[in-house]
Amino acid sequence: MNIFADMAVIRLTKEFSFEAAHALDGYDGPCREIHGHSYRLFVTVKGCPADDDTNPKCGMVMDFGVLKSIVNEEVVSRFDHALVLRATRRDAPLRAVLAERFGNIVTVDYQPTCENMLGDFAARIARRLPLGVELHSLRLHETATSFAEWFAEDNR
Repeated sequence: MNIFADMAVIRLTKEFSFEAAHALDGYDGPCREIHGHSYRLFVTVKGCPADDDTNPKCGMVMDFGVLKSIVNEEVVSRFDHALVLRATRRDAPLRAVLAERFGNIVTVDYQPTCENMLGDFAARIARRLPLGVELHSLRLHETATSFAEWFAEDNR
């Protein structure tokens, strides 16, 4: 039995990367054009390590492989090499034309900024976490020097 498990809340972080393009509809700068990013996503969860010696995950808050599967299914597999566009009535014909030519057009109901993507990702990931594990934070880098962060404590 782990004598520290009841006292220790531990945070785990796993990094992911994916390539995606987007355009910011109605934006007043160059990001209104279709452009891409090499995104880096840092996912941090928290919980207490399992202290049951019969549990194969004893000593773990969560298996990193399980976290990897969740994030890959909910985010990476959906957004990697995708063109992310906001669903607007005005742009429906454009999205239809693009979808005829390209196979990975992701339509979202929000402006696909780094900030809004984080809110979407947080909801997708949080609902899949095992009992006793909470999403603590996300950090999404659009470039090497520009990122946005989401913290659970700010969104309660």
